[in-house]
Amino acid sequence: MISGIVLAAGTSSRFGETKQLLEVGGKPLVQHAVDAASGAGLDEIVVVLGHDAERVKAALHLPSNARTVMNPRFERGQSTSLAAGLEAADPASDGAVVLLADQPGITAAHVRALIDGFGARRPRIARLRFRDGPGPALLSHETWPEAMRLEGDTGARALMALHPEWIDDIALDEDAPLDLDTPEDVP
Repeated sequence: MISGIVLAAGTSSRFGETKQLLEVGGKPLVQHAVDAASGAGLDEIVVVLGHDAERVKAALHLPSNARTVMNPRFERGQSTSLAAGLEAADPASDGAVVLLADQPGITAAHVRALIDGFGARRPRIARLRFRDGPGPALLSHETWPEAMRLEGDTGARALMALHPEWIDDIALDEDAPLDLDTPEDVP
């Protein structure tokens, strides 16, 4: 069993408005991550909400294997949302793909590449490696306790910085999709 965690609780402070709701390609930004997770065939999808949670939840179209959870500590940073998502995931899960709500270019094919790479080699962390940098990661269940102890506005990248020996990069011959962090990033 592989879970998906969509981190959608942030305050969008650099963006100036709730970017999870920004329409990109005819749907809310956060929906792209949910669709990528669903299209890849993940067994469950946990969408972590926080800032403007009711509006974000109302904008979502969730598949039957998806649910939302509230992170009441979202203002303390991304680490609290990662912890909330992992805590809500099925304890029988072998691992969790961590997706950010502001990367609409991450597709089901990208998520499937992570799942396949993890299944083939069973690393502690499988991470996509684009030509120009890292992408999403799949955290094996054995890493979850340490990931849930992270603090501040850090996520899985902080865990990977602490344990580079855990990472198995899955190389993709393409540039990394755009992150939408500021209004200037919107295509």
